[in-house]
Amino acid sequence: MKVVSLLLLFCLTATADFNVSVFLGKDKEAQFKADMDYPFGIEFDSKNNAYIVEYDGSSVDFLDYKGNFTRLGGDGSRDFAVANGSIKNAKFNGLHNVIIDDNDVAYVTDTFNHLLRKYDHKTGTISNFVGSKQGFADGPALKSKFKQLYCAVWNADKSKIYIADLKNQRVRCFDVKTGEVTTVAGNGKRGKPKDGADALKSPLMDPRALAVDSKNNLYIADRAGHALRVVKPDGKIYTLVNQKGKKGRALGKGVDGQLAGPKYLAVDADDNVYIADDENHRICFYDVKKKTLTSIIGNDSKMKGWKLKRPHGVTVHKDGTIYVVDSGHDRILKLTKK
Repeated sequence: MKVVSLLLLFCLTATADFNVSVFLGKDKEAQFKADMDYPFGIEFDSKNNAYIVEYDGSSVDFLDYKGNFTRLGGDGSRDFAVANGSIKNAKFNGLHNVIIDDNDVAYVTDTFNHLLRKYDHKTGTISNFVGSKQGFADGPALKSKFKQLYCAVWNADKSKIYIADLKNQRVRCFDVKTGEVTTVAGNGKRGKPKDGADALKSPLMDPRALAVDSKNNLYIADRAGHALRVVKPDGKIYTLVNQKGKKGRALGKGVDGQLAGPKYLAVDADDNVYIADDENHRICFYDVKKKTLTSIIGNDSKMKGWKLKRPHGVTVHKDGTIYVVDSGHDRILKLTKK
């Protein structure tokens, strides 16, 4: 009973209280209306316009800061069209996330086309940016090869893009200055890495999502390992959540906590990590100082009245607002601290 009580105390003390609302979706109470089909990711530019990618809808969407929703490209089919040209004529095959640079240029992961694609809102054009065809190869961006690139994220100063190359069991890095792609974690084999091992020599278990904090710690959500791992700046890898790797929903001490098919990561201004815990239908919070895992919304949280259905995205806005992509309910939620 004492152990259970301590775990419960962790959950109650480490979980912040939020005001929750529907930011975007078909719900009658939604702040902005949109008919989306399994959205996966959202990101904001410097003017507070939002870009959204839909997985089943197979489209890239744009919500301007006034609330006007536009479908920029993608017709709902799973295909490829327009390597370089108008986004209106583009097609996609498995959009998973979107990131934005300091010039408000957006980049989307086109997973099953094995490409990171670049969209310039000023010209309305899309172009292939990283990747070429299925395979594995480092080198110049447009000659590099991936096998299902799922998630792309910036480092803190936006000098590098880290890419989850799931089927190659690796994490890759595109250097903006050199234009080169290199491998930074994973040896191509599927398995659980040992704590303190060289990340480049270690196996991974379907690296699905990434996040980089202000100290250049690289966080990895291993989907099949149901775990949160970190690659330190010295290149060593460690498991932070779910040391045993068994699918479950335990909370409390991070290494003993459990996830079920984590799909996305985000970090806040204090370098804490948010996890879209897909199969547990919740968003988890990993406190880097306390090394604890809690649920902030969805199953096992104290946020009553809000159920999630297979959330695939979580974004922390620069103002601290948290946006949750509640994929199965075709909506995006907005969480602000009370």
